Amino acid sequence: MVNVSNVSLQFGSRVLFKEVNLKFTKGNCYGIIGANGAGKSTFLKILTGEIEPNKGEVTITPGERMSVLKQNQNAYDEHTVLETVLLGYERLMEVARLKDELYAKPDFSEQDGILAADLEQEYADMGGWEADGNAKTLLKNIGIEEKHFDTLMADMDPKAKVKVLLAQALFGNPDILVLDEPTNNLDFKTCRWLENFLLEFENTVIIVSHNRHFLNKVCTHICDVDYGQINMLLGNYDFWYETSQLIAKQLKDQNKKAEQRAKELKDFIARFSANASKAKQATSRKKELEKLTIEDFKISSRKYPYINFDFEQEIGKEILVVKNLTKKGYFENLSFSMAKDDKVVIMANNSLAPTVLYNILMGLDTADSGTINWGKTIKTGYLPQNNNSYFEDCHLSIVDWLRQYSKDQTESFIRGWLGRMLFSGEETLKEVNVLSGGEKVRCMMAKAMLNGGNFIILDEPTNHLDLESITALNKGMINYRGCMLFTTHDQEIIETVANRVIDIVSPTEIYCKMMTYEEYMNEKHSS
Repeated sequence: MVNVSNVSLQFGSRVLFKEVNLKFTKGNCYGIIGANGAGKSTFLKILTGEIEPNKGEVTITPGERMSVLKQNQNAYDEHTVLETVLLGYERLMEVARLKDELYAKPDFSEQDGILAADLEQEYADMGGWEADGNAKTLLKNIGIEEKHFDTLMADMDPKAKVKVLLAQALFGNPDILVLDEPTNNLDFKTCRWLENFLLEFENTVIIVSHNRHFLNKVCTHICDVDYGQINMLLGNYDFWYETSQLIAKQLKDQNKKAEQRAKELKDFIARFSANASKAKQATSRKKELEKLTIEDFKISSRKYPYINFDFEQEIGKEILVVKNLTKKGYFENLSFSMAKDDKVVIMANNSLAPTVLYNILMGLDTADSGTINWGKTIKTGYLPQNNNSYFEDCHLSIVDWLRQYSKDQTESFIRGWLGRMLFSGEETLKEVNVLSGGEKVRCMMAKAMLNGGNFIILDEPTNHLDLESITALNKGMINYRGCMLFTTHDQEIIETVANRVIDIVSPTEIYCKMMTYEEYMNEKHSS
């Protein structure tokens, strides 16, 4: 168990945490969420002892081992892949070293023999004799081939390094597992394996992640970093989000009877109580959920942009037909057609291939061969992955920048659209060339919504966005009535939006499947 008692942390005049009290117990998985800059990763560093709080303390049950996912990919460059995993269990490696030193002594004494016997017992209790085999199995499960076990980490691909460091954190059945963005750069198969591993993991897990699908799958509790506090709620991310929205709605309507508010909350909790992430805890969690009351929840301070891609021109029968489209090095003889209500996710092993395809469809690039036929009723909208050309060397304010793309030029109209994207007051007067990556994407979202396209193309639209904006975008994509082509690494968006999959495995190996992403991936990995 990890016990957080009266923890406060302040940098200058900025208070990150004030008198935080939490308990993280065995058998549960805790997802730490919060707005960008709220202090999620800082809190993990307090838990692991990397940062000392100004006040309070973090204590761990004596004898329990904490394992942490390392963020420095180059920290083990001088070690082999297998050694790196084994080094995750520091005490085990220390005992192995002490044993070797004892047995190497030329004057090995009776006292040394007694000490060696104690070390041998400790080594056996920690699973030392099975360590190599367990580490190799873990590496194989996580997608590292046996031929790389003796390869130096310095010679490994960065994406493979991430997997090795994850294996290191998981190795040796730690009592407390702390993971900061564990799914970053992981492929679908490895993410699925990690989800299943954590669902079966019987000890304590504490996670920071922007991957909503992952949080929904593995978390039994959500810890919301807000107002300088960390409020813990039973349930996964969806339960936390829907609850926070419900409470916000209820608190705005002060005239609503308390009985009605309580009934709505009770009904809502009853629906979610059956959706336990971990089967072993399902019964106890359901009982806990049934006891929750409206007083157990606090309204969140976080704001969500309003994303709604609407259009006036209805779509005709002819939409888009692509025949034998070829761009050397990216795809060959790519053919597909779009029907009404199609929302197609484009996947590719070459991450540049979808962008090249979108640029060709939008007339920004040319194909080597093939044809593209757009329907006469189609008005396209495009959210490119690289938006630099819209902002660099541009000294317009946000208001004037968006005005370029609006038929209605009035100040109030433009500010209204910016308000939807969380730009207000003096903030709208900032020059666009100094905006952050997330702010630029929100500007591009406002531009796309103003465009009113009935066919939109979104190329990695979640890049630079926080969890709140991603959630709002997901909702907007689900509600969109037009046709859509999109590429994203956000699994929740893919699973909830796409009804078709185009997978560009290689230039000559392309699959067009009339099925959901989950159906396709299950088919792909079962064959």
